[in-house]
Amino acid sequence: MAATRFHQINRPQRLSDAVGSALEKRIRSGALKPGERLPTEAQLGAQFAVSRAVVREAVARLKAEGLVESRQGSGVFVATRPGAAAFRMNAGLPASAHDARDVFELRLIVEAAAAERAAVRHTPESLTQIGEALAAMDVAMESVADSGDGAGADDAFHCAVAAASGNPLIHRFIEFVSQEFSGSRQPTWSRDGRDGGLAQASQNEHRALFEAIAAGDPAAARAAAERHIVSAAGRLGVMLSPRVSGPNNEEET
Repeated sequence: MAATRFHQINRPQRLSDAVGSALEKRIRSGALKPGERLPTEAQLGAQFAVSRAVVREAVARLKAEGLVESRQGSGVFVATRPGAAAFRMNAGLPASAHDARDVFELRLIVEAAAAERAAVRHTPESLTQIGEALAAMDVAMESVADSGDGAGADDAFHCAVAAASGNPLIHRFIEFVSQEFSGSRQPTWSRDGRDGGLAQASQNEHRALFEAIAAGDPAAARAAAERHIVSAAGRLGVMLSPRVSGPNNEEET
């Protein structure tokens, strides 16, 4: 008898996230202007009907995102250039198909270029790192238990390709994207994903990319990276094309 598979459920939003989102919306809309002082923790707690601890956590998130700043003895103020010093994507699985498509498109643009450069600029050491991540995924494929080993090795593989590009900024950016998007790799490397052939399909694409880089073929490396990202998106139900699409998702000619 086939095992019953359940669909992922939406997790309820934490109170601090809800408060943070409401404040972020007011800041980005201009309702709270740059340089304007936020209400006190007690005032915000009363307005949102939450505890001061919840407000404190929400404000800490806004600080981390560069939207607000503390001034000693004066309180918390909207940043002069809100968000200018921060870049963030939703961690784990994106909140909607539209968000997911945007993230995959970003990966497609950056990772295809990184793979192309890695084929030309890789060193023996960087090629070894890519190969070690590939081998770690082979080991994870044979695991009988659910673990994060496969997803972690998948992250390491893409970061190693970025490092092989020879551009430290590309490497750091893909490290960031990989960390933010790591949760999306879990379904592929879960027990169900391995049993259903998702991990094997992904690994075949990884191997083709590795071989193109090792062969020093930039065109083949770019094409292999594009095929992998498009296929990875498809495994999560996101339709993506290497070609540019118009506002109605029609490919431009």
